[in-house]
Amino acid sequence: MRYIVIGSGAVGGSIGGRLHESGRSVVLVARGAQVEALRARGLRLTVPTGTLTLDVPVAAGPEDVGLRADDVLVLAVKTQHSVAALDAWAARPVAGGGTAGERLAVVCAQNGVENERLALRRFREVYGMCVVLPSSHLTPGEVVAPCGPYSGALVLGRYGTGGDDRARRIADDLEKSCFLAPVAADVMRWKYGKLLGNLANAVEAVCGSASDAAARDLIARAKAEGAAVLDAAGIAYASGAEITELRSGTVEVRPVPGEPTRSSTWQSLARGTGSIETDYLNGEIVLLGREHGVLTPVNAALQAAARESALRGGKPGGLTADDLSRRAAASATA
Repeated sequence: MRYIVIGSGAVGGSIGGRLHESGRSVVLVARGAQVEALRARGLRLTVPTGTLTLDVPVAAGPEDVGLRADDVLVLAVKTQHSVAALDAWAARPVAGGGTAGERLAVVCAQNGVENERLALRRFREVYGMCVVLPSSHLTPGEVVAPCGPYSGALVLGRYGTGGDDRARRIADDLEKSCFLAPVAADVMRWKYGKLLGNLANAVEAVCGSASDAAARDLIARAKAEGAAVLDAAGIAYASGAEITELRSGTVEVRPVPGEPTRSSTWQSLARGTGSIETDYLNGEIVLLGREHGVLTPVNAALQAAARESALRGGKPGGLTADDLSRRAAASATA
């Protein structure tokens, strides 16, 4: 199989780089300064043992890739960019006839729980992936994946039906590429569990850090709202203890000097991308809360503050946790 990695930032660059390093066939799809840097200098992937310079084939978009029947598309863009990416790739022709949407599998290697539904509207074969892969991408052409002995834990399963032969083949390639890759019949249960953890991302991004007592309290309240919403909706989710057990002794952060480990949301603000994934993290809890009659003032405040920061080009640290708590209190009484 050849892996077409759509979105070659922190997650996509780590997955694609490790697959390439292990001898798998990979194409990294990127845009702007990232694609220029990858073409000029290759992918610089820093891991605990050092920095790898990987000459991975690179494309700027679907028009640069002649698709084959054995290709697997790995969607690694942020959720707010998923529709555009899926639309661009689904109609592309595949050698031997048919389109990508009709013939190729797409793996949603993304945070949040909306991507699989978006993909299934366009692709027949959709796989969910719960990504436990602390990594960062702040400089064009460079990705830092600071965990060991595995670079990440990637829980994989076919969306709606669980494991199948293709899922096991993909998992086997990942296991041979420095990833822990269990195949799960209930992959979305894992992704909903990860969603609860990702509710903290907005606090770190907007406040600049999530280490003080006020920030930790805000995170606990956001997660409590999230759990209450999922319970009300009857949605199963992996516990924090399960996710901790999954990565214990296998995916442990081994800090790289000068490279702090920050959430993907923090990185979006730091790079000034102008958009942020919070609408599909905290915003997912807000949506479900409205559908099931559960108040979510903390998550609503975090969603709004993160969006405002991204739109105005704000950097991490624009508000304090106390500021956000006051916003949440105002939202609860509105």
